[in-house]
Amino acid sequence: MSFAKHLECSRCGKTFSPRALHTLCLSCQSPLLVRYHLDEIRRRSKKTALINRPANMWRYHEVMPVDSHHDIVSLGEGYTPLLQLKRLGSKHGLSALYVKDESLNPTGTFKARGLSAAVSMARKLGVKKVAIPTAGNAGGALAAYGARAGMEVFVFMPKDTPLANVVETKMAGAHVELIDGLITDAAGIVAERKDKAGWFDLSTLKEPYRIEGKKTMGYELAEQFQWQLPDVIVYPTGGGTGLIGIWKAFTEMEELGWIDEKRPRMVAVQSEGCAPIVKAFQEGKDSAEVWVSPRTFASGIRVPKAIGDFLILRALRQSRGQAVSVTDLEIYQAIHQVGSSEGLFLGPEGAACWTAVKKLRERQWIGREEKVVLLNTGSGLKYLDSLQHFEKQSFPGE
Repeated sequence: MSFAKHLECSRCGKTFSPRALHTLCLSCQSPLLVRYHLDEIRRRSKKTALINRPANMWRYHEVMPVDSHHDIVSLGEGYTPLLQLKRLGSKHGLSALYVKDESLNPTGTFKARGLSAAVSMARKLGVKKVAIPTAGNAGGALAAYGARAGMEVFVFMPKDTPLANVVETKMAGAHVELIDGLITDAAGIVAERKDKAGWFDLSTLKEPYRIEGKKTMGYELAEQFQWQLPDVIVYPTGGGTGLIGIWKAFTEMEELGWIDEKRPRMVAVQSEGCAPIVKAFQEGKDSAEVWVSPRTFASGIRVPKAIGDFLILRALRQSRGQAVSVTDLEIYQAIHQVGSSEGLFLGPEGAACWTAVKKLRERQWIGREEKVVLLNTGSGLKYLDSLQHFEKQSFPGE
């Protein structure tokens, strides 16, 4: 049984039925968010019921949009490790530093969460063909879950997408087209062709359900910390679905009575070569301008314009958070530092978060005793060809 009440426009508040296929709000073209009968869930279910459930993201099924377990298209995604980084924390004056390691998801990244939820609902609502523009990891995840669901999948990605992403997407049977340009150019192709080709567009936040998969990171963090949220969450931000989803999860959990009103300070991290959210945050704006000529080897955060920019900025400000940019060289050095200190091969996006933590600690914005979680959104193994660019760089003393 689904407790989904309606879909709600994140900007104008207009509501839509959760039983029909939707993309953006028909009135203002903004993302739609799933709203639930949380009062009914609170009466029927307690968080203690989670104890005997499978260790995957569907353990939170009451706050997921599917009607029954028969609707779920799953490869075992979710409930990833929360690991304390004791050696790194000790070196940098942090007594409670953690990483939520999303590299252990199917397809090696957090994209598995969003695409599991989105494909589940798309299949339930009768979709046969799906398309996506991607910087790489989302394409691989959609190809995998689309294959699992028996769908035909069309993926458009830049020609400089990491080879691992291209190969995994093709191996899962998707139709792959490499394009000259960026993820925004790939999105333009999907938008232009989708109606004639009969594709359903699964672009970030252009349908309501990817965010529902991503929000489970917030539920897991709360559960793994015994329902006491950390002080700071540091998140690599491209399209920002995960950050928005985690913030949404906290609101839901408070209404369910699972957590109190305390919230972490949210930090969005971007590369200096593509930092539209950081710029907008620093300038006090409610939306971000398109970033011209974006450049970074952290392909997951090379997003010149996020459709949910206003939601990202809203969460940062509501949480009294921050937005930080880092250089590609700093990202590369962070991959090495975390790997050599803790044995974790972070993707560049997760490594960007560690660089941001160090910067914020140096500014005393993060306190010594505060509980800090950085999100590693994918495995460094996805980026071997990209990392070769830096292989001759020296590693300064730590």
